[in-house]
Order: sequence, then C-alpha cells, then structure tokens
Amino acid sequence: MKLYNLTLQRPGGITHVIHGNFSGPKQQEIVVSRGCVLEVLKPDPSTGKIHTLLTCNAFGIVRALHPIRLTGSNRDYIVIGSDAGRILILEYNGQKNTLEKARNVHQETFGKSGCRRIVPGQYLAIDPKGRAVLIGAIEKQKLVYILNRDAQARLTISSPLEAHKANTITFHTVGVDVGFENPVFACLEVDYEECDNDATGQAAKDIKQSLTFYELDLGLNHVVRKYSEPLEKFANLLITVPGGSEGPSGVLVCSENYITFKNFGDQPDIRCPIPKRRNEIDDRERTMVIVATATHKTKNMFFFLVQTEQGDIFKITLTHDKDMGMVTEIRLKYFDTVPVASAMCVLRNGFLFIASEFGNHYLYQITQLGDADDEPEFSSSERLEEEDTFFFLPRKLKNLILVDEMDSLSPITACHIADLANEDTPQLYVTCGRGPRSTLRTLRHGLEVTEMAVSELPGNPNAVWTVKRRSDDPFDAYIVVSFINATLVLSIGETVEEVTDSGFLGTTPTLSCSQLGDDSLLQIYREGIRHIRADKRVNEWRAPGKRTITRATVNQRQVVIGLTGGELVYFEMDATGQLNEYTERKEMPGDIVCMALGSVPEGEQRSRFLAVGLSDSTVRIISLDPKDCLERLSMQALPAPAESLCIVEMKTTEGGVFVDTTSGREQQVGPTGTAFLNIGLQNGVLLRSVLDSVSGDMSDTRTRYIGSKPVKLFRILMQGNEAVLAMSSRTWLSYTYQGRFHLTPLSYESLEHASGFASEQCPEGIVAIAGNTLRILTLEKLGAIFNQEIRKLKLTPRRFIIHPEMNWLYLIESDHGSYTELRKQQNREQIAKDIVDAADDEDKEATREVANAMLAEKLPEETFGAPKAANGMWAAQLRVMDPITGDTKFIYEFEQNESAVCLSLMRFDTRPADTFLLVGVARDLVLSPRSHLGGMIYCFLVLENGERLHFIHRTVVDEIPTAICPFMGRALVGVGSSLRIYEIGKKKLLKKCENK
Repeated sequence: MKLYNLTLQRPGGITHVIHGNFSGPKQQEIVVSRGCVLEVLKPDPSTGKIHTLLTCNAFGIVRALHPIRLTGSNRDYIVIGSDAGRILILEYNGQKNTLEKARNVHQETFGKSGCRRIVPGQYLAIDPKGRAVLIGAIEKQKLVYILNRDAQARLTISSPLEAHKANTITFHTVGVDVGFENPVFACLEVDYEECDNDATGQAAKDIKQSLTFYELDLGLNHVVRKYSEPLEKFANLLITVPGGSEGPSGVLVCSENYITFKNFGDQPDIRCPIPKRRNEIDDRERTMVIVATATHKTKNMFFFLVQTEQGDIFKITLTHDKDMGMVTEIRLKYFDTVPVASAMCVLRNGFLFIASEFGNHYLYQITQLGDADDEPEFSSSERLEEEDTFFFLPRKLKNLILVDEMDSLSPITACHIADLANEDTPQLYVTCGRGPRSTLRTLRHGLEVTEMAVSELPGNPNAVWTVKRRSDDPFDAYIVVSFINATLVLSIGETVEEVTDSGFLGTTPTLSCSQLGDDSLLQIYREGIRHIRADKRVNEWRAPGKRTITRATVNQRQVVIGLTGGELVYFEMDATGQLNEYTERKEMPGDIVCMALGSVPEGEQRSRFLAVGLSDSTVRIISLDPKDCLERLSMQALPAPAESLCIVEMKTTEGGVFVDTTSGREQQVGPTGTAFLNIGLQNGVLLRSVLDSVSGDMSDTRTRYIGSKPVKLFRILMQGNEAVLAMSSRTWLSYTYQGRFHLTPLSYESLEHASGFASEQCPEGIVAIAGNTLRILTLEKLGAIFNQEIRKLKLTPRRFIIHPEMNWLYLIESDHGSYTELRKQQNREQIAKDIVDAADDEDKEATREVANAMLAEKLPEETFGAPKAANGMWAAQLRVMDPITGDTKFIYEFEQNESAVCLSLMRFDTRPADTFLLVGVARDLVLSPRSHLGGMIYCFLVLENGERLHFIHRTVVDEIPTAICPFMGRALVGVGSSLRIYEIGKKKLLKKCENK
C-alpha cells in the first residue's frame, strides 16, 4: 500500500526541464519536474533572478516532460509521461496561475499504474509541427496519438495507434523534423530475441544497437516501422535537427566518444569525435558521452549546445549544402564549462538554465556565442585515426556569466538534528551533494534575511516608521525614529541623513506618524496631533485638559486616538484635505491597550472597521460607517490581554478569466481577498480571525504560540500584498505565497519595532530597530521553509557523527572512480615527465616550462569535476569540522582504493579515560559485479578535546565492516554477515566473540 504524503520541503533535484510560451505568445517560462512536483519558473530579464510562479504536487512520478505547439498556434501545451498509466496534456493559465488539464483531451488509460518496463510513460517524442505525440515504454510498447483542433480551436486527441515490437529495449526517442510530411519518430533500440535463445552468451556479447524510424501515415491512420540501421557504438541520446525550410532535418546520434549525423536517402553519415581535455589525468580507457543538450533556433540559424559528463559545453553547428540538400560537415567549438546538468535549455532572452539532479541549479547569461574568439574549432572533415580525438584546454567562463543560483539539497546522504549553536531551536545538519560539489548544510527553520544596512543610533529607540511625501510616490522619503524623549527624522536618498525641515516635532516622543491623503504628513504625540500640509503649513490639535493620548492608529484617510480614561476620538479627512473630528466621542468600558485600522479599500473613502483592545482581555469591532459611527458591532473575549492588533486583507485567490457556463462568455475576474484581524497577546500567543466585511463579525480563529514576549504586530508589503510582521522573542512573518497562507519565523536576531521600507536600492524591504541600531532588511526567498549555511566538502559524504561533549563533527567522505591527492600529483608529474622526454633537445627548456606551468595550474574541481579513475578505484578521507564556523580542524586521507563505510565514537572499559574513533573501511571494492579484498577497522585516539585525531592501528578483517557501535564498554561491529565484539588492543582490535 502506498499512501500520499506531503513533505516539509519540496524535492530539490530536477529531473526534466522544458521551456516555451506557456502563458502567452511572448511570455517564455520554464517548467521543471522535481520527481513528484511540477514547477513553473520565470527568469526576470532585468535582475537575472529566477522566480517561482507556481508549485504543483502531481502525487505521482513524472517520468517524461515535453512542450508541444499546434501548427499556427502561439502557445505551448505540456505533455507529461508519468507512472499513472495515462497520457496527460496540461496548459498553464497565467492569469489564474494554475496548471489545468487541456479541455476536450480525454485521458485514456493505456496501462497499469507504476513505473513498469512495458507500460508507456518513460519516453516522449513530439512531432515538431505539433501533429502527433509518441509515448513509449522501456520495453516493447509504443503508442502514437494524433493531435488536432476542433471548431472552437481547442485541442483534441485521437485514440492511440500501436507501434509495438516485442523483445525490444528502447533507450531514447525523438520526433524528426520532416516539415509537413508524415510525422516520423526516431528511436534507439536493442533487439534481444537472439540473446534469449543463445545459451552460450555469444549473442549478448555481439549485440548491436539500432536506430529505428517509425512513420505515422496520416492518410491510412497507422504507424509503420519505416527503417532500421545498426549503429557501430552504443548511443544514449538523439538530437532533432531542424527540417523543412529551417534546416536539413535528420538526427544527431550521441554515442561513446562520437557525435554522428544521420538522415534518410543519400545522405552519408557524418561523424565527429567528442573532444577531450588536454593533459588530463583521467583513466586512459575512459569513454566520453553527452549527458545534456539544448537547441536554439531562430529564423536564420540554429545551433546545439551539448554537455559532456565532465561538464564541458560544446557548440555544434552543421554545414548544410542547400543545393544538394545534404549536411557536409559537423563543427564543434568549446563553449564553457559548468557543473554537470541533468537537463538544460536556452531561452530567447539570452539565458542558459542548468538543472541538476545532484546539486544546485544555475542560471547563466549568454554574453556571446563564441564565434569571434580564438578558441579552436573541431571539424568532422579532419581525418583522424580510429579512436583518436581532438584535445582542448578548459578555462574559466568566457561566454557565460552566472546570474542566479537555486539551492538544492539533493541528494541527502546523512542528517542529524541538534542545537549545536545554542539557539534554543535545534538545527538540521545535512550532508548532501556528490563528488567535489558536496556540501555540509546547516538548516534553520525560517526565512533568510539579508542585511542591507546597519547603523548605530545615539540612544535606544522605541519605535520607527517610514513616510512618503505623496501617496503616489514609489519610494519612502523619511525614516522617523522615536526615542523616550525626542524624535529623529532621517531623509532617504543615496545616503540616509538627519533633516530638521520636515515639519515633524523633534522635541517629544512620537506615538505614530504616516503619510495622509494625497500629500500631507501626520505626527501623533502624547499632547496632540500635528497635521503637516504639502506647503509646510501645520495644523495642531491639542489633547483636552490634562488628558494625554495613549494609543493611536492611522490609515490613508482616517485617524483614531485613545485618550487616558478610555475615550476614543475619531478624525476623517475631507475632500479638501482637512482633518475633521467626528462630533461625538466614544467612552470605552476599560483602558485602551491597542487599536488597529485596516487600509482604505480601493475606490472607497474609508475603512469600515476599527478594532480596539481593552484591558479587560476583550477585542471590540467598532463601526466607522457614517450611519452607525462608533457603534460596537462585535466583541471577542481573549485568553490574555491584547498587546497589539493589525487588520490586513490577504489575497486568497488570483484573478483570471472566468467562463460563464450558461452563455459560454469569458469574463475577467480580479483577485479576491479576505480581511483578517491579527491579535498579539501579552503571553506570546498570536490569534488570527476572519473579519466579515459586512457585519464585522469575527470567526474561524486560529492560534499560534510564537514566543515568550508580548506580541507586537506591524503591517508591511511583501510582493505587493499586505503581510504581518509579528515580533516576540522571535520575529515571524504572516503572508500569502502562491495562494497559500504561511506563518514563518525569520532567521534573525530579535527585533523590537519595524515598518515597511521602499527605496531605489531596496524596493521592498523592512526597517527595524534592535537595541541601539537601525537596520534595513530584505526577505527574498519567500515560500522557503529553511535557510541554509553551506560548507563545502571535497568528496561525497557518506556518514557523520557529533562529539557528544565538544560538538565537533566527524565526517567520512569517499568517491568511486577517484584518485587520492597523492596519486593525482604522481599522475601529473608522470605526464609532465612524458612531455619533457618526448621533446627534442633544442626544445627541452621551453617544454619544461610548459610542463611546470601545467603542474602549477589546478582547475577548481567544484566546477571542472574531479579526474575520473578506473572502475574499482576509491578515494576517501576522514574530516573533523567545527559546525559553527565551518572550519576543518583535521583531515586524514586514506590510501588509494580504500573506501570509508562507517564510523563511531566509543570508550572501552579497559581504557575509560580515553575516547576512540573507529572507522570501517573497504579495500578494492568493485560495485558491479560485486567483489572486494576484505576490509579494515581504523582506530584513532581523540585528542585536544576532540579537535585532533591520532592514528593508533588498523585491524584487517575478511569482510567489509558496515556498522560499528559501542556496546557495554566494547565495540560491536557488523562484518559482512557476522556480528562481532572487539576489545581495544595495543597493535590491533581483539576479537572477543562472533555470531555468524
């Protein structure tokens, strides 16, 4: 039984990437598959940042993804092959921000659910003209669907046509661009029928892969196996070459060490070797394959970007003789080197998106196409001996600029939860990644905060606000900071500096201030209200008698103040910009502890409701409508006295196009929002109630404990929508993102007061005070559950443990097909020696300088990858790391072909004062077919409070030690299928007993 589940954080690795005009004719988006999640991404051309427009859980495994566009259309559909046993076509509605099933497209079930080898869904191939789609299985079955349009120009799909062939394994499928002739699909296949019937196994050794073309006859409505051709080498990828009026048609076959162009008719095969790095210390027998491709096509030209398994990207162009209708040459040129991708795509606005199954994802800006540089170009017309190839020198980025990076935890190899930083909230310590791009990441629950500026103030302030000069100004003009006995006004420009001519009263503390009406400013202080007009005229309202103002709340056109004794005074701005007091005042039955006004809705003159919190632990909704002004509408009792209130309207649904079911007409519908009353209590609890927009009733109250201090609430803007900043012992943000409500803490120190902030350098930020400092902050990664601190590692981390007293991390890292640092240096020195020995006597000195330069130059393995060793070769190391600073305190590198498997800290009864670290190691491990030369248990003495390790001895065992743990003062070790207990000895561990 398999249950649906939702994870705390969505998957990080991306398996499939497509791009197209999904929301509109000129709106180019990226759709990615993260296993069971579909995401719509859009790069911002002005900032270069990738924004996630939509995240949709598919509740299934997405096995294939492809865009399709009908002939004459200006939008793309999304075709999905999954484990559901049905074909699915989606369209992206940009106005509603949803993925919808294409109307009139029947989801016919063609097989059982699950990833089965004979049920189609693993491969998708699309006719470039959008007339048909082939969905194939790993073995035997292929189905072809014909796509068309009905009278209302809506997509329709036919019944499936079978193209099955028994005893056939498929490796890849693509649609061939043949213009408007019958659609053709190309497949890489292997027929294993003879292998099954041959008991000697010789047929399996001699088996060959074939390139097979299937043709869909639109006239006869059936699929035929048109042509099949055996391949010299096994291939893993096919690339469609543009055809019709745009190119020569055909396919590029990517096989081991070669790229070959193939087409029908008289076209001869054109083959070009895949270039290799010069002076590389890789295994000599290593073959090179292409792992990711991207095609860029315009009206006048096209080219392909292909990436090798080392990360090197080559630009491929074809020389096409239009008179003969044939391709005469394949030309390759080294483009750049980026981390190895699972898929990549080139966008029309010049971006290259690199998606990785293991590690972070990257967005690059293409600055040039590599045509004008002096990089050598490799051609298929150059004659080389069989298995010879071209060589090139990798370099730093030249044609690409990194503009954005998306974090990914995939794959997670080990995880521990502990509060090593003494933050009261535990952190997640996660090792993830593969090879030189591996990392140790510290995850904290909360949004990542970016500090834009921090400046000290002359004292400890108690409040801060930002104010615009005019209501239509895009940016704030002033930051107003209130102290216990004064008010400081700062102007916002290229620099932030104090001003004295703003009209604000600076000799008294401020209770509230804001921009009022079109161009007025308002300051409320204990003795009165100061209304500053645009021409610097000041209107003062003084508090009556000996009474003072204790609480105040303001929006764009309304002001409400609370006087000592619980009296409410209401002001409203008229059409001339004058602030007028309402004729009556409202006596409340208790002291006023907090108040809140909502923003004035668009197209209206006032906010209808005022929320008032009283000292008797109640909240009352007061009407501000002229018909029943200052009348109580509803009341809610609270479990504790209120500290602050905040009314916000949060967008609950996106706007879009609504289709009337009776008339069939489309109507534009704007976004809808719901008013919420947020109540912060003095006991650290945050309440959120739905506020009825007609009656003022409060309902659907939700409760959340957010800290030990009284909760202060502040209304700010996040991505153009209202949000609430809640401050207690920790700061939280309440906001909506992609139609879902989020309440997430900020990974930042405790704040005391805050306000929204907008400037040219920081369009959507927060200005806050903490202690005697003023801080300007931004929150960029909305929707994220965790923020990360990243520490780079060298090899793939396998396991790690935490020192129980000193909190050091002990990590074991190992990689298959890798060299140790000592072996790498020996190989480089051997290559340099060979270069010098092969040179003539008169060139010896110059050659020696070249060899020395080669030895001195070391490319960063994080980008260029580590040298690949032969099968069965391992590199491993043991690392001691400080989890707080990320500093590596100690490294022990194991010998070549030793792979670390497990580790454990323990104390033996015979030496109770010492702590030992035991590490289980495998020797000469070959993964397939599995073989090894036994294993060893390394014993280290822990010194200097756990910061250093001293090697004591190693114990040879006949099988691989896969698990070690302390047991009653001794070491319990799983060795192969045996369970053993060891005691510490002087020269090795002593086996005390064994259970086989």
